Amino acid sequence: MVSKNVLRKLSDAELDKYLIAGNRFTPEAVKVAFEILQERGRHFSESEKEAINEIILTKKHEEENRTNEEKEVWKDHVTEDPNAIKLYSRTTIFIITIVFTTIPGSILLCLNLLTVKKYAAAVFTLLTGIGYFFLQTYLLAIIFNTTYHSSRYSPEMGIIALGAIILLVTSVLFMPKKLPYRAKPLFLPVILAIMMLIIMLINFKGWFSAYPVLSVFRLIREF
Repeated sequence: MVSKNVLRKLSDAELDKYLIAGNRFTPEAVKVAFEILQERGRHFSESEKEAINEIILTKKHEEENRTNEEKEVWKDHVTEDPNAIKLYSRTTIFIITIVFTTIPGSILLCLNLLTVKKYAAAVFTLLTGIGYFFLQTYLLAIIFNTTYHSSRYSPEMGIIALGAIILLVTSVLFMPKKLPYRAKPLFLPVILAIMMLIIMLINFKGWFSAYPVLSVFRLIREF
């Protein structure tokens, strides 16, 4: 938000810089500077007005393009093109992470990164997913045993969702931008989910816990 009062403190020479083509100011700032100069009695010819309006319109289009570009980066570009590369979809990774923790989600994302030959990012993703799993399990165990939150906005849901968000951001950062791909079958995700559920229920050597899954299902029942 551009403050007109702030720009009024500038001299005419300083405001003139807002009207130069290629400047780095926002379209709103350019418009306000133009209005202030007119209020001060500056006369602009029709050609000058058209040039300034063109600057404002160009900047607005640039902002719209940047916004659309950012949306495209976060969009999941699934296609039916038989020649496209096969990857596990962001939706699949997000859901399996929410319900069955970051380990299966990080494995699927790691496989995606290996497919596109991002080896260092794949190792980082896998280690991050495993590390966050133990942190999540520890935090959920504390909350589950000490406090009951009947609200859908309980901290449990926030801790669980944070792991999925971390993997989503990792995918956006490391996967090729706007890469069209075909979604791989759900066979491996289902196998990983079943394995994680069995391991957590058995709670091998106390390292794993069913708290994440129990928390998710308990919170779902409260919606």
